[in-house]
Amino acid sequence: MVKHIVMFKLKEEFNGKTARENAEEAKARAEQLKDLVPSVEKMEVVCNAPAADGTNYELALICDFQDMAGLDAYQKHPEHVKFGAFISQMRESRACIDYEY
Repeated sequence: MVKHIVMFKLKEEFNGKTARENAEEAKARAEQLKDLVPSVEKMEVVCNAPAADGTNYELALICDFQDMAGLDAYQKHPEHVKFGAFISQMRESRACIDYEY
């Protein structure tokens, strides 16, 4: 199995919305990927708690795949590519780790 964890630090303001508002919208869009991309075994999408440190990343996706080929299929899937284009406009930075377990 492969665990894919990606976190996004969002711009303080983008398109008239706060980072928190954009994180919630991105969360809703990302959660759809688990039903649209066949290679996703499990997906959890979480937003940073409002009371947590403001320097934390606002959004995280935690996904499981059978193998690296499944992760690769996810990365190339048109729905994931569309989500990537959406989130890249509002993000300051991205951190990711992929590991086998």
